[in-house]
Amino acid sequence: MLRITDLAQLIVQPVLRPGSIAIDATVGNGHDTLWLASAVGPTGHVYGFDIQAQALASARQRLTDYTNVTLFECGHEQLASRLPPDAHRRIAAAMFNLGYLPGGSKDAITQTETTLAALSQALDHLEIGGRASVVLYPGHPGGDEEAAAVQAFVEQLTHPFAATCCRRINADKAPSLILIEKLKC
Repeated sequence: MLRITDLAQLIVQPVLRPGSIAIDATVGNGHDTLWLASAVGPTGHVYGFDIQAQALASARQRLTDYTNVTLFECGHEQLASRLPPDAHRRIAAAMFNLGYLPGGSKDAITQTETTLAALSQALDHLEIGGRASVVLYPGHPGGDEEAAAVQAFVEQLTHPFAATCCRRINADKAPSLILIEKLKC
């Protein structure tokens, strides 16, 4: 079965081209960061955010061949203030993979308040046709609440945003994927 993170990449991929700007709002071990850096090529740029030094160290090991990535050791809610002015309203893709760092402490999880702030900022900076993906993980402490809050936030979005949700319907607590696209006005 296709993993939900692979599905997120498949859905985001069509909007990425050489020279695109992308955000990995939750770097973790750097899998999405690496994939984004490859997709945007040497003329594009990826901005990544994570609060855990361990996560960024793991990601840096994965990214040794890429100079088109800037990693910030800070919360993703600082996204808008950390983007350079030339990236404003030019984000082709923003990826969120919520929950906790695989292989890390399950006590350090994404927080609802910061996730909603970061998602709002990412959407503000999407270019027309840009996409944001949010992988939600219910089932761990805090995960159910965060998933419900993100879904409620996305459900209230109006034009120019279109949102879709994908989840397994025959499994409780399975991860789900929300895709948001910025349409032409």
